[in-house]
Amino acid sequence: MSGFVEQTGCFGGLFRKARRTRYPTHDTASTQKSGDISAVDTRVHHDEKCCYFNLTCDYSSCQESERWHLLEDPPSPTCSKAESDTEVPDQGILELVENTLNQLSPELRDISMKIHANPELMFEEKYAHDLLTDYISRQGFKVTKHYLGLATAWRAEYQHGKGGRVVGINSEMDALAGMGHACGHNLIAISGVAVAIAVKATMEACNIPGKVILLGTPAEESGGGKVTLIKRGGYKEMDVCLMCHPAPGRPHSISVASTLAMQQIEVEFFGRTAHAGAAPWEGTNALDAAFIAYSSISVLRQQMKPDCRVHGIVLGRNWSANVIPDYSKMIWIARAPTFADLAPLVERVKNCLHASALATSCKVDLNVGPAYYELNQNEVLGQAFVDILRDRYGMPQTNVASSASTDFGNVTFEIPALHPVYAIPTEPQGGNHTPAFAKAAATLEAHRATMTVSNGLALTALRVLSDPLFFHQVKAAFSKSQLANNRVS
Repeated sequence: MSGFVEQTGCFGGLFRKARRTRYPTHDTASTQKSGDISAVDTRVHHDEKCCYFNLTCDYSSCQESERWHLLEDPPSPTCSKAESDTEVPDQGILELVENTLNQLSPELRDISMKIHANPELMFEEKYAHDLLTDYISRQGFKVTKHYLGLATAWRAEYQHGKGGRVVGINSEMDALAGMGHACGHNLIAISGVAVAIAVKATMEACNIPGKVILLGTPAEESGGGKVTLIKRGGYKEMDVCLMCHPAPGRPHSISVASTLAMQQIEVEFFGRTAHAGAAPWEGTNALDAAFIAYSSISVLRQQMKPDCRVHGIVLGRNWSANVIPDYSKMIWIARAPTFADLAPLVERVKNCLHASALATSCKVDLNVGPAYYELNQNEVLGQAFVDILRDRYGMPQTNVASSASTDFGNVTFEIPALHPVYAIPTEPQGGNHTPAFAKAAATLEAHRATMTVSNGLALTALRVLSDPLFFHQVKAAFSKSQLANNRVS
């Protein structure tokens, strides 16, 4: 925002110059895990049709043998002394943020465990909604429940002074069917709360003008809650937006790499029943349509790029071996490194589905869900965050793109944003979307890692609020990425 006057006083020396020493990165081939695709249900929420799907998330940033495993004694994080152009937070401000979060840690741990013990699916996060809004309102935030017509979305905001910039933060809440919090959203929920409260405390103590907005975002695993919030204006006021996500990885490591773009296609084939033995020629076989579609997409894989994926399942209704099926349903998910790669792939998949209907004389109904874009990580925000986590907390960066997908990717194409991934200890083969990861998300080690990363996000957010030059660089990096992605008209 224009008209911002750089603050003096306790925040005037928040970030001091030091010459940058580049940190080592570890580049290894990412491994994509397979997973079961759950049946999809299309429901109506507040007169808007939402598509539901179950993502296969693999946020891991290293090979299995390199992961931080439970019950092992990992190396302690080693802090490196900044010697370069790195902006080093003032010791007093560091202590203010850290002391705030240290005091909150037991309460946030309790909230995390309550959410973990009460997993809720997409758009049904009522317990988490009430628990989090009650807590954040008692911290001096203005809370809007059921935000923008979504029953389990919420907004908490705090304004200090007049003017200033607006920092957004996200808390996710939803779990996975049959697995609970197997993607660690109980940790993401409390991280957002922690960052918002730490930023508020520092704004008050140092008289920093601006606003912090914490959004409780439902249905990340299924339903694209953030996509709906974007359409309804939930992010328009924000200058930047931050959040984080747990994953398997090297001990005490972080990553600010990208993810895959993704889109779901749900198709239904409608035929006509007939006795399969007496008069099969009188029927129109909807199951044949599904099998032809499956075969067509399997053949399509020969022409797909190596880094693209299409995977799906077949569902039926009242099938019997001696009756020609009059109905079949398929759920497909297409993935690609970028939305630009994804869009033509989705069109080719749709062609396969339409062709199978034509070949079998079935009627077809296609429902294409909202696209999840790849993460367009803001380079300036990312570098600032990495510098803080490395220099203050000894957490190295792992530079490996993830095969996961997230609706926060769409946010990163709307405003400058950052979605770092951080390691928590897991069991062997216990990556995201496994029962083992749900167990890992409840460990004390995972909580401690979450609080450390929340310190880094809070300090990054405070720099956006306090440093006009830094914010100018953040906006310039975003504009550059928009041009590179052909997103500027």
